[in-house]
Amino acid sequence: MLILGIETSCDDTGAAIFDSTHQKLLGHALFSQIAMHKRYGGVVPELASRTQLEKIDVVVAEALTNANIPLDAIDAVAVTNHPGLVGSLLVGICFGKGIAFAHKKKLIGVNHLEGHIFSAFLQADGSINQDLKFPFIAFSVSGGHTALYLVKGFGDYTVIGHTIDDAAGEAFDKISKVLGLGYPGGAILEKLASEVNFEDFFKYPRTKPLGDDFIGFSFSGLKTAVLYDLVNRGAYSMATGPIVEAITPELRQQVASSLLVCMGDIFEKRLKLALKRYPDVTAVTFVGGVACNKYLRQRLLKLCTNNKKQLVIAPPAFCVDNGAMIAFVGGYKAEQGKFDDFNLDIIRP
Repeated sequence: MLILGIETSCDDTGAAIFDSTHQKLLGHALFSQIAMHKRYGGVVPELASRTQLEKIDVVVAEALTNANIPLDAIDAVAVTNHPGLVGSLLVGICFGKGIAFAHKKKLIGVNHLEGHIFSAFLQADGSINQDLKFPFIAFSVSGGHTALYLVKGFGDYTVIGHTIDDAAGEAFDKISKVLGLGYPGGAILEKLASEVNFEDFFKYPRTKPLGDDFIGFSFSGLKTAVLYDLVNRGAYSMATGPIVEAITPELRQQVASSLLVCMGDIFEKRLKLALKRYPDVTAVTFVGGVACNKYLRQRLLKLCTNNKKQLVIAPPAFCVDNGAMIAFVGGYKAEQGKFDDFNLDIIRP
């Protein structure tokens, strides 16, 4: 079956065509709004959904062109219906339902997080990674989510640990803002940290949510610790924000480096605990936007190598929100006969 996947859960607009019979991604397209939201220091939901409304038909048409597939050849439309920004989700699901209804195609609702979980199967050339075997642990980290999943099969997964407050990517963005840097914060902070060789200058606290034996995460305390450390150094005012003359390039480098090392320690400790509890897994996957971070990749690779586990990471284009992962999930759902009717709606948090 040929599946058209549509992703509009946040600010990106993605579309892709996946051939579930031959297990091949035929084409994809993505419109990113990062440049647009940089001026605001984060995603503006209303602006995101309005822009998606303007771009979605263009993105879908581009994906079809890249795949060299006419719309009539599509067998089913898979569209993200949760979780995400309400306005953005509505753009995608209304457009997807419209195509499916007008062209008499099957409809499939897809969980955005499920898309990320299985994105590790996607390879840069559009083929599927045949070496990744079940069961495995999926570590999904982005601006909105940080969670560990035990994955036993396609569509068969269980949350084994999640953040109880901020997501890791959210912490990067907020700390970047406190330092007077741009958005998104992850790439900027990693570049600064690399300039001082990822040394741990300030020894930020390694959060232990609900005790050492809890697999989940907490980043709110870490974010607050960085903030108050900058206040104590006279580099940040709770009333006016960053004190530009006090936030030197050297201080930015040291904060970024200490933060990355701390985040790496937290990731490593929680994943090590998960591997101890689930020793039969064959691999670990690192997915979501934060999986583009090369330093954190190396930390997890070392851990997995020491534990004789394979580490699988999707290409950067499939780590960020994208239509390919939605089309892929739609592909195996179609093969399993899991279709939805036209009462499909977004699921609010």
